Amino acid sequence: MENQIVVFNLAGEQYGVHISKVESIIKMQAITKLPHAPRYVEGITNLRGRVVPIIDLHRRFDLDNKASTADDRIIVVNTSGEDIGLIVDEVSEVLTINEQAVEPAPNITTTIDSSFITGIAKIDQRLVILLDLEKVITIN
Repeated sequence: MENQIVVFNLAGEQYGVHISKVESIIKMQAITKLPHAPRYVEGITNLRGRVVPIIDLHRRFDLDNKASTADDRIIVVNTSGEDIGLIVDEVSEVLTINEQAVEPAPNITTTIDSSFITGIAKIDQRLVILLDLEKVITIN
């Protein structure tokens, strides 16, 4: 069976989320900070009349912060009926991958909490880390 994934870059690595979870991909826009929010919650934004929480994936995954660039994007995903924005460095492509190309993530080799990962897709000579959006957006 084949799946389509949206591939994005974050701190020099490639990550993917299932296309069925992606509502839209937008350029960076004004984000309102929220007091007492978890460190990785950047704030909220107005997206076509809806208030959408925004998560900074650099902070969520305890990666080094980087300066904003023109390539930064917000991937708006829908999980459990709620829209959430994810700040990423760049969205690169949509790929169709075969399930046989996906392997489980080795527990000790990843730079982010391995509970966030559903698998690693091997595409040609590169690896794409597939994320479990439910776990990524769960506030803990």
